[in-house]
Amino acid sequence: MTWQQAFAIPAALILALLLGCSHTPERQPATPGARAALRVMTYNVNFGIPGDGPTLAAIEAGKADVVFLQEINKPWIDSLRATFAAAYPHMVFYPRGGAGGIGVMSRLPIRAQQLIAREQDDGWFPALRLVLESPLGPVQALVVHLRPPVSDGGSFVSGHFTAPAIHEKEIALFCQSLDRTLPTMVVGDFNEEEDGRAVAYLARAEWQMKSALPQFAPDRPTWRWPTSFHTFERRLDHIVYDVRLEPLNVEVMEAGRSDHFPVVGVFVLARN
Repeated sequence: MTWQQAFAIPAALILALLLGCSHTPERQPATPGARAALRVMTYNVNFGIPGDGPTLAAIEAGKADVVFLQEINKPWIDSLRATFAAAYPHMVFYPRGGAGGIGVMSRLPIRAQQLIAREQDDGWFPALRLVLESPLGPVQALVVHLRPPVSDGGSFVSGHFTAPAIHEKEIALFCQSLDRTLPTMVVGDFNEEEDGRAVAYLARAEWQMKSALPQFAPDRPTWRWPTSFHTFERRLDHIVYDVRLEPLNVEVMEAGRSDHFPVVGVFVLARN
């Protein structure tokens, strides 16, 4: 059993209660017009299907300026380079065993990059800090893949309850590397929904960040796991931004064969 399957089971009762609920989006998509814009994608491509054609096609269809990637391994790197070297001349990859790899493909120059080690006791995966030379000027991005909800002993039941505090510790550690003078977004697979403790940490006055997807598509899952009796769905992938940025549109693309869907957002500089 994969961790995704096991994770789905403790959430089954909650998901059943939520079925049929719908929410009105806070915002409607807008076009940038004459304003400079930055289009980004975050995508957990699934380390178990390197080179998968529909997943590569989903990346291409997103037409993002920058693609932030999780679960990158050596076979995925080879495939991504072979497919996108011309479209994305700036690539940074840090492969790890299993699902731990992370990377970025960019049409834009990368001014700075820093791999941030995981928390020794609790975290599983590193984070990646980048500074991009974008149409908005320098923009800072922190790419994360927070710990799945499983205990050190392999229990998904206890992991479901211990993961939230671990996520808060992970994001606090990773944020220590951020340059507070730059417009910033935190992106990736948070392994929690927008009411989780990592997203809540970023919303504090210290950071003043907000997850963009719920504003435009509050009912769209970013992860799904089909079983014989039900397809479990959750919103685990986020693009979180600070007050210096403004989202014009964020959407989930139902494409690719990863268990995650790509999330694409368009941002401009905030008018204030």
